[in-house]
Amino acid sequence: MSQVKLRGSCLCGVVKYEVTGDLQRFYHCHCSRCRKSSGTGHASNLIMTNATLVFSHGESLLKQFKVPDALRFSRQFCTECGSPVARFVPELKAVVIPAGSSDDTIPIKPQARIYWDSRTEWTCDGDTLPRFSEGPPSS
Repeated sequence: MSQVKLRGSCLCGVVKYEVTGDLQRFYHCHCSRCRKSSGTGHASNLIMTNATLVFSHGESLLKQFKVPDALRFSRQFCTECGSPVARFVPELKAVVIPAGSSDDTIPIKPQARIYWDSRTEWTCDGDTLPRFSEGPPSS
């Protein structure tokens, strides 16, 4: 996919960001960390490579939490409202965007459910997305 630009913000609107890059993936992740981080059955995340992430408002209100024993898992959020926002992940050389934080229409649909074997018994189901027991196959 060619370069796209997505704008987003937190729930209270204090933090605003813009990401420009190659939109590579859109996954619903059912791992326990994503469930805990989102407070629901899965997190829906976009992954953009060759991307730049710029905060136009509220950057001083951001906080990041990295799970100590995780290789890559972290969460960046607004300290006013707690909403997750886009973050650069150096280990992936990519920007991860919580899909719900986007203020723009996302130009692709979810591609898969990952870490499906970690899902809870009450999670949503019923779609035809591919399911991977752990992470997606390497591309």
